[in-house]
Amino acid sequence: MGRQWLQKNKEITANRRAKITTKMVKEITVAAKMGVPDPDMNPRLALAVDAARKQSVSNDTIARAIKKGSGQGADAINYELVNHEAMAPHNVPVIVECMTENRNRTAPDIRSLFKDAQFGSKVMFLFDHVGLVEATHDKAGIDLETAAIEAGAQNVQPLESTPEEHSGGRFLTDRTDLYTVAAALKKAGWTVASAELGYVAKNPVVLSPEDRQKVEAFLERVDDHDDVHRIYAALG
Repeated sequence: MGRQWLQKNKEITANRRAKITTKMVKEITVAAKMGVPDPDMNPRLALAVDAARKQSVSNDTIARAIKKGSGQGADAINYELVNHEAMAPHNVPVIVECMTENRNRTAPDIRSLFKDAQFGSKVMFLFDHVGLVEATHDKAGIDLETAAIEAGAQNVQPLESTPEEHSGGRFLTDRTDLYTVAAALKKAGWTVASAELGYVAKNPVVLSPEDRQKVEAFLERVDDHDDVHRIYAALG
C-alpha cells in the first residue's frame, strides 16, 4: 500500500505555521458543519480541536471556527471538500483535496499550479478510499500488526520519524470503522494524532532520491495554497 504524502517533520517557518493554523481552523469548521458542534459528541471535531490546541491555536479561534461551521453568528461560512485529480512530475498520481467556500476560484488556481504537470488526469482508480488513523505510543517496540488487529484496523504502516523510545503507526481501516478504531487505540494507550478518511495508493511509484526530491518540492508548492487541505500522492 502507498502512503499519504506528508511534511510533518520539516522545519516549520512562521509563515508555514500560519498556513497550518488556517487549515486546522477550516477542518474544525467543516467538522462542526458535518456533525453536532460539540466535540464530546462529534469524534471528527474532537480530533480537529485537539490537533489545533497542540499547534497553540487559541480557544477563542477554535470557538469562532465551531460557530462558523454550525451556522451561528454573522460570519457563518460554508466550506466544501473538492477533490482534484492530477499527475505530478515523473507521472506520480496525485489527489489534491481542497476545502473551499468558492470552487470556481479554487479550481483555476490549482490548475495553474500544475502547469508543468498534468492537471485533470483521472487517477482516482489508482487509490483506495480508506480510513487513516495516525497514532503513537510512549512504549517502544510495540508490534504494530498485533495492535492493528486488536483495534480492528485492516492494515498498518510504520509512522515516519517516530522517536526511538516510542512506537508509531498509520492504521488503515474500513471507512465505516474509522472512529471505532481510533477509540480502540486510545483505550489501548495510544495517542491519536489524526483520524480521517483519505486515499492510499494501490501501486506507489518508486523514484530515485533526486527525482523524489523534485516531486516533493512540487507538492510542497501546491500545498502552500490556502485552499489545499490534504495531498495524497502515489509515492513509494
